Amino acid sequence: MSMDDREANRLSARMGRYARVGANVGGVAARMAGARLMGVDIADRSNAEVLRRALGGLKGPIMKVAQLLATIPDALPPEYAEELAKLQSEAPPMGAAFVKRRMQAELGPDWQKRFRSFDLHPAAAASLGQVHRAVAHDGTPLACKLQYPDMQSAVEADLGQLEILFAVHRRMDPAIDTREIAKEIGARVREELDYRREAKHAALYAAMLAPTPRVRVPKVHPELSTDRLLTLGWLDGRKILAFKEEDLETRNRLATAMFEAWWLPFSRYGVIHGDPHLGNYTVFEEEGRAGGINLLDYGCVRIFPPSFVGGVVDLYRGLLEGDADRVVHAYEVWGFRGLTRDLIEVLNIWARFIYGPLLDDRVRTVADGVSPGEYGRREAFTVHKALKEKGPVTVPQEFVFMDRAAIGLGGVFLHLRAELNFHRLFEDAMADFSIEAVSERQADAMSAAGLR
Repeated sequence: MSMDDREANRLSARMGRYARVGANVGGVAARMAGARLMGVDIADRSNAEVLRRALGGLKGPIMKVAQLLATIPDALPPEYAEELAKLQSEAPPMGAAFVKRRMQAELGPDWQKRFRSFDLHPAAAASLGQVHRAVAHDGTPLACKLQYPDMQSAVEADLGQLEILFAVHRRMDPAIDTREIAKEIGARVREELDYRREAKHAALYAAMLAPTPRVRVPKVHPELSTDRLLTLGWLDGRKILAFKEEDLETRNRLATAMFEAWWLPFSRYGVIHGDPHLGNYTVFEEEGRAGGINLLDYGCVRIFPPSFVGGVVDLYRGLLEGDADRVVHAYEVWGFRGLTRDLIEVLNIWARFIYGPLLDDRVRTVADGVSPGEYGRREAFTVHKALKEKGPVTVPQEFVFMDRAAIGLGGVFLHLRAELNFHRLFEDAMADFSIEAVSERQADAMSAAGLR
């Protein structure tokens, strides 16, 4: 096949993608708009179910986008978020013959000679690619993450349609301006297509978490990686939910490892792992018991300016000490603009929920009497209702995944039914905090990982 033919095929696939996504999303948007004109509540359950069915018929990045939306508090009405949370990626795995062609495209015609063995059947399939087990010539077990073809075009098609849904939502329910949310989702999903960047993120985490034995990070194999193929060391482990009925000591040990995996990189380097999906963690065992967690996926990583970390500390200290000026300063550092006293009171509802376990110096669960799936929903609804009266407010772009990751982490603690002194854990993580120290450590770590 000639280059022109291949390009024509890609164009055809791209146009087909736009047509399929556009038809489904456009139908939902029209239904929402029509409902509004007729005076019907657009957040009603039937509309939410229509949206889930429309997106559920598609494959690939739109699933990733939908799942992201389901975990960002107040990006959509609660009914919509609940329906989107039910979606599962249904991208069909690439067959063996197709895998061979894709691997040849990434590593050349002799690609199979680069491995002692390579399993052509995927160990896992996701929205943007699939993972294959392999063994290096020295016997090292490997995980080869191979991207599906033409993902860049598919991502752009899906993000374009996301803009339509957000635009409709802004017109119908303008309590929160979603433009910055859409911008942040677009930036992170596009980054997930760049496997060389993900390799650098993995190297960054290996450096940041080297002193933390309860968290393991896979080794990057750059000689077997490209823009669309990422080869990491294979980390054996069991799903974290397999340990939810273990004794409290085991559950607390795993929850502490999760806390360290998330808060230590943020407090010391200004970096977060922004995808709280339970499939991104497994549990390694030592001497027949759970030793800690394997952190597996580095596609959704957010690197913050050190001043943003300072805002987190300022808000914590402001809430802890009743210092209203420090609380307002934190919001302004994060990028909230045009704040009134009423809006600040509304934002504090959410802040006190997120910071609640950190402010409480005692052993406790992260949220008493709340199920993992409901964590944050009630508070998000309260904030949304208040913002409809006092707002609207624009959520700063940098805030989106910080918020999302905090909710995801809380959900893991709830699944494990962990009982910890979160206040002490947070105080220990922030013990030597200064913006200057974060800035210096971040610059050194990013340079070492090739991110600068």
